[in-house]
Amino acid sequence: MKFSLFVLVLFYGSACVGQKRLVLIDEDGSGPGGSNQMAMLTLLQAPQVEVLGITMVTGNAWRDEETQHTLRMLELTGHGNVPVAMGAVFPLVRTQEETRLASALDGQVTWLGAWGQGPTTLDEHGSSVTPVTPNDLKSHGPYDIPPMAEGQPALKAINEDAAHFLIRQVRANPHEVTIYAGGPLTNLALAITIDPGFAALTRGIVLMGGSLNPQTDDPEFATSPRHEFNFWFDPEAVHIVLRAAWPRVDVTTVDVSIKAPFTQKLVDEIAKSQSPTARYITAWSQERYYMWDELAACAWLDPSLITREKVVSMDVNLGRGPEYGDTLTWTDKLKPLTGVRPVHAQLDVDLERFQKMFVELMRR
Repeated sequence: MKFSLFVLVLFYGSACVGQKRLVLIDEDGSGPGGSNQMAMLTLLQAPQVEVLGITMVTGNAWRDEETQHTLRMLELTGHGNVPVAMGAVFPLVRTQEETRLASALDGQVTWLGAWGQGPTTLDEHGSSVTPVTPNDLKSHGPYDIPPMAEGQPALKAINEDAAHFLIRQVRANPHEVTIYAGGPLTNLALAITIDPGFAALTRGIVLMGGSLNPQTDDPEFATSPRHEFNFWFDPEAVHIVLRAAWPRVDVTTVDVSIKAPFTQKLVDEIAKSQSPTARYITAWSQERYYMWDELAACAWLDPSLITREKVVSMDVNLGRGPEYGDTLTWTDKLKPLTGVRPVHAQLDVDLERFQKMFVELMRR
């Protein structure tokens, strides 16, 4: 059996042949190429999935720049019919200036995303990788859009903000839509605040975020094992989202993400196809970094890729200081009496099967 057919069999949740799984993508779509764009393509390329829309949030890059890269990706890969809605430009509470001032007391944070600092690629050394920060890493203002190497899109974002778009889609398809969240959770926190029944009307949420105890020499996590960028960038949003009444929460943690680097070998395999998506990745996915968001997407498509998980109650540290934004977890016996909810925290992956699945989807 060809692997592409094998993937179809593994898509869980379809009641009958031809029934598509509905998903809304909330992403910080930095680009061109890279983990965020490839994660969106994973869901766009999956034959048993219907992407109802994509919402943009500032995270790895500013919202406006991300939106343009995402629209152009949709054009180049033949997915131009998917609506894109623009969301939050800034976190709910945390600010760039506050973070800059706090770093003098609390120490520097390795990755600042749109605020412009940190490693963006990996050096490959045989079977190991080392994070590297390029010398020419630059930052810019929230509404500036630097020249786009892949070209400007003709597509436009829809005239509706992300939070209301998310609510409208879920209300139109009650108990049928999964939320996939690959960036900071600001848009989803706003949706929950506007419509407190929003989360309970979904099938659940799949998110990349949080960190428990990753085993790594990567300096971003080795000395700060509870730090992870998506949670750190907007902790108040995470607090709102994790306490909402989702039917199920699946969390792709740093612990499992760092076990799946995006390597030149994967690019070479994808390049054997001349599909629009394969050509896009070959041309524009120059970063060699961990497959943060792609793994979250593939694990939703095929949960058996995750070989170890832990069910824990999860929240985020809102106290000011060096632990602001760190992941908090409790066992069932030790959890607070109110508010926190259990999540399925992913810890290990069948790497070979994940890589095969990802390559096959990109080559379709």
